[in-house]
Amino acid sequence: MKNTGNPWIARCAALLVAFVLLLSACSRTPAGPEPEDGTDAPAATDAATPEAKKDISVTVYDRGSVPAAEGTIEDNRWTKWLNEQGPANVKFVAVPRFESQQKLNVLFASSSAPDLIFEYAPHIKNPLIDQGLLMPLDELIEEHSTAYKQMLEQYPALKKVGTKADGKIYEFARLAEVYPIHALLIREDWLKKLNLQIPQTTEELYEVAKAFAENDPDGNGENDTYGIAISFQSGQVVDQIFQATRWVVKDGTVTRNWDNFTAVTDFKKRLFDAGIIDKDFLNDKNGAKAKQDFVNGKVGIYPLQINWVGFAQNELTSLKKNVPDAVVTPIPYPKSPAGQFNPAFSNPVQATAVVNADAKNPDAVMKYVDFLVKPETVNTLKNGIEGEHWKAGANGCPEPASMDKRKEEVAWNGDFQMLSSAILDAECGKLETGFNLSDPVQKEGFDMYKKAMDIYTDPSKPYVEITHPEHMPQLPEDIEAISAPMVKPIDDTFVKGILGGDGYTAEQATKDAKDTWDKGNGKAIEDWFKQWYENDSDNAFLAKDIYEMMEQQQSQ
Repeated sequence: MKNTGNPWIARCAALLVAFVLLLSACSRTPAGPEPEDGTDAPAATDAATPEAKKDISVTVYDRGSVPAAEGTIEDNRWTKWLNEQGPANVKFVAVPRFESQQKLNVLFASSSAPDLIFEYAPHIKNPLIDQGLLMPLDELIEEHSTAYKQMLEQYPALKKVGTKADGKIYEFARLAEVYPIHALLIREDWLKKLNLQIPQTTEELYEVAKAFAENDPDGNGENDTYGIAISFQSGQVVDQIFQATRWVVKDGTVTRNWDNFTAVTDFKKRLFDAGIIDKDFLNDKNGAKAKQDFVNGKVGIYPLQINWVGFAQNELTSLKKNVPDAVVTPIPYPKSPAGQFNPAFSNPVQATAVVNADAKNPDAVMKYVDFLVKPETVNTLKNGIEGEHWKAGANGCPEPASMDKRKEEVAWNGDFQMLSSAILDAECGKLETGFNLSDPVQKEGFDMYKKAMDIYTDPSKPYVEITHPEHMPQLPEDIEAISAPMVKPIDDTFVKGILGGDGYTAEQATKDAKDTWDKGNGKAIEDWFKQWYENDSDNAFLAKDIYEMMEQQQSQ
């Protein structure tokens, strides 16, 4: 019979059939002996009686992004769907996205922490492991999992990332596509108007930013443009251009990085003193002001952490409405005194979930995890309901039936997808399939993304970090106790180096930061990192592993 149906449905059906056959093979048990007394075997319907759903509790980040008409992050269309379609009765517990450490500490201290905890940050999860508050997962997976167990066997990196110092698995993880999540965007139309070239070095970056701030690139006759943004994550991207990361590998060993912090602090200080940046950048604590300045056409160079599809749908769309002739393009990181680098990439194997050691129904937690990793669950959470939220596009992959409906009902549900491995759908799971190419602005955003992939995933350039921050090693309690109190004072010292004027230089800031480090016994931290790199780096997930996965995905 000829198949004339929707190609996306055909692919989903094929994935589902294969998945069901695999799971049934994994869970099949040998038949028992026939009764010796000649009685009939128990009716098959008895064995097939559905098992009653058990109660579990699960955290979900609260970003304040759920539209009022959709309810709350704990009670909305997707929490209802997960409860209706899933194997457990789930109570969702909201955790403020940028206050999750405080919230989880309170929950554990009051013995009311949820059973399944979704959290990205290792510095939050690792102390919970050290204190015995989280459950080793090896036996739970072996005895109660089918889907996730199969993923572990097929993708050993999941186990490598989820395993901690005692050799046991503590974290569930997901697989993801490797693509740049930091970028350096520039107003190409401003470059042309002022007859400037794309900056190749950080000194040229400074000069272009200065011209953007001083030479009226928007042509309105007012002194109302900024050369570059450095607040919040924009400042972190500038740090990476200079490889101002706390730890670097030099001469085969890990060392605390100071020189690069001097260079980037001096760069930012020059920007501040010359009025090239927003003088109030420190109060822009979440980057909202810089984003607004960008979409209003007032920022020439915009370093940012970027969701490429979301950027096209939101920031780029807003910019084009406000400034129709604006042209934005990603540019390579300029060469700094430390060298030239690729930016941070998405985490290809991301540990996202842990289980409370006191979970009352861990078997139900495992079944819920298995449900979350199934292809049909992944596809529904990502795209919504067919006919209601999506239709098949020209390439057979889902595209939004209505952008307004998608934004209102689907786009905010990403934190329910923290165990979704969309990349396993080889045809429709890649990021690029999320762009609606019939929309001119999204097509422009798609072209930006493809250019970024070309210039930022260059294997000849070093990765800016030792590894993705989520794969940095777990510090033991005694070393963490030394390290934690020094983080803010040292960061504040470098901020003072930016704002301190002629009387307080970047060099003096570095000297004072080193003094804080030495007085706080920073040498013990350095010694620990050196020993870790010498003894355990072979088992760690490092930059070379990220490059290997990137090259593997690009060859598929």
